[in-house]
Amino acid sequence: MYALVDANNFYVSCEKVFNPKLEGKPVIVLSNNDGCIISRSDEAKALGLKMAEPAFNKKQYLMENKVSVFSSNYALYGDMSNRIIRVLETFTPRIEVYSIDESFLDLTGFEYDNLEKLGSEIKRTVKQYIGIDVTVGISKTKALSKIANKLAKNNKSYSGVCVLNTKRDIDCALRNTKIGDIWGIGQQYQKFLKSNDILNAHDFINTNDNWIRKYITLVGLRLKKELQGISCIPLETVPPAKKAIATTRGFGKIVTDVTYLKEAVSTYATRCSEKLRKQNSVCNILTVFIHTDPFSNDKYQYLSKTIHLDVPTNSQIELSKFALKGLKVIYKEGLRYKKAGVIVDGLESANNIQTGLFSNIDISAQNRISEASDHINQKYGRDKLKLAIQGDGKEWKLKQEMLSGKFTTQWNDIIKVISS
Repeated sequence: MYALVDANNFYVSCEKVFNPKLEGKPVIVLSNNDGCIISRSDEAKALGLKMAEPAFNKKQYLMENKVSVFSSNYALYGDMSNRIIRVLETFTPRIEVYSIDESFLDLTGFEYDNLEKLGSEIKRTVKQYIGIDVTVGISKTKALSKIANKLAKNNKSYSGVCVLNTKRDIDCALRNTKIGDIWGIGQQYQKFLKSNDILNAHDFINTNDNWIRKYITLVGLRLKKELQGISCIPLETVPPAKKAIATTRGFGKIVTDVTYLKEAVSTYATRCSEKLRKQNSVCNILTVFIHTDPFSNDKYQYLSKTIHLDVPTNSQIELSKFALKGLKVIYKEGLRYKKAGVIVDGLESANNIQTGLFSNIDISAQNRISEASDHINQKYGRDKLKLAIQGDGKEWKLKQEMLSGKFTTQWNDIIKVISS
């Protein structure tokens, strides 16, 4: 048996934990640079506000309906997610963190327990310890637990916990699950399946295996077995290493000065190096890009340069150096830049680095610098120790005009309780 635990309206819920006055009121959280809506409270949904809707188109409407608006606060959301996971680990040690607000739990050994009671206990404990409401879907496979969770979220009669355990309950749920609501069925497959009169999950599991394998591939066949109650998608308790890593950001305002582009690009290269070291990888390919605003009246220009490294590395010094070399090649004076990014590829284990015959890089010295940098920044905060070229970022940092405090990760933002 598996449980899928999903935090409701997660980003908005995190904001509500530290601001109880928001309870029962319309609240939204915006994407990077305060662009589009990425999280909504139920009250905001009732007002007709849509996901991915540009906020600047709704300024007057938001004011008239007294909608509380927040910039995305990923430091807070990430820490709150980790706290939820720590609570879930008290129920079972085998957990797959599927996303920042979703986790699969392996409930092997709980099959003969009262699963509704267990789901309710998970929901109650997370709410008590973290302050966030979650829905719990429990069933025989991960795909079925996804469907159960959707029912728990959309049907109030379940009180936030849905268990699909009997053949009758599973069959009823499959008949009422549209083909586009099945986990792993994207828009293109959805259109194709509908054109072949496969309209819901029940239709899907009654489709011939060979046909599914031919047109939806082996992944589709595994999904069919999952919906039939045969577990085919194992729990990933250890996240797989990434095959490529990217750090890209839109600027808070238009950038024209190459000095500020250098600051941004070197910072993004440093972020890539940190992610590489976290999974014990090195890269041998680096791409740097910059582009103008695609929504402006000026001609849109996307400029990029890919560099193959002689010696794979995860050093912020080396990656920043190559990123700046690439920027020098692609930079065009007079353009108004809106975004930049660094992508590293060709990843391999840091334990087996093939050095170059003519390389004079002291890898051990760079490793010691990186270790010291990671230790200091982890202890005292990001970028307390950084490359001088990174600057202060004031001219290109993200626009976050409605940012809440980092209540759980910064001492200065911890809420103070004063007795009267």
